[in-house]
Amino acid sequence: MQLNRLDHVNVVTSNLDAMVAWYTDILGMESGARPSFPFPGAWMYAGEHAVLHLVGADDEPKSIDPKIEHFAISANGLGELVARLDERGIEFGMNTVPDFPIIQVNVHDCDGNHIHIDFHADELTDALRARLDF
Repeated sequence: MQLNRLDHVNVVTSNLDAMVAWYTDILGMESGARPSFPFPGAWMYAGEHAVLHLVGADDEPKSIDPKIEHFAISANGLGELVARLDERGIEFGMNTVPDFPIIQVNVHDCDGNHIHIDFHADELTDALRARLDF
C-alpha cells in the first residue's frame, strides 16, 4: 500500500449556508457535485477536488474532541488573499516556516475552525514581509 495524499476534510456545522458562503467568498472554493446523502451538506471544491465536505447539523455539533488543531490548503495568490481578508475585515496571521520556502496565512472560518493557507515564499513581497508575525 502507498498513501498518495489527503483526500478531504469533513466538518460538521450548524451554519451550513454561512460556511458555504465563507469558503466560496474568502477562499474561492466552489460548491459542487455531492452524493444524495439523506442529510444536508455541501462538498466544497478546489479545482477538480472536493477537499472540504460540510455536513449540516440541526444543533451545535457535539464535539468528540478529535484533536485536530487545523487543516491546511496549498495555494497561489498570496497578495490576493491578503487583500481579500483585509477588505472583509477578517483577522489573520502570517508567518514563515523555518527552513522551508513556505508562507502560511492562518485564519479561522465562521465556525472558528483554524485553517492555514500555504504559499511559496516567492510570493512574499516587501509590503507583505512587513506583515509577518514571525
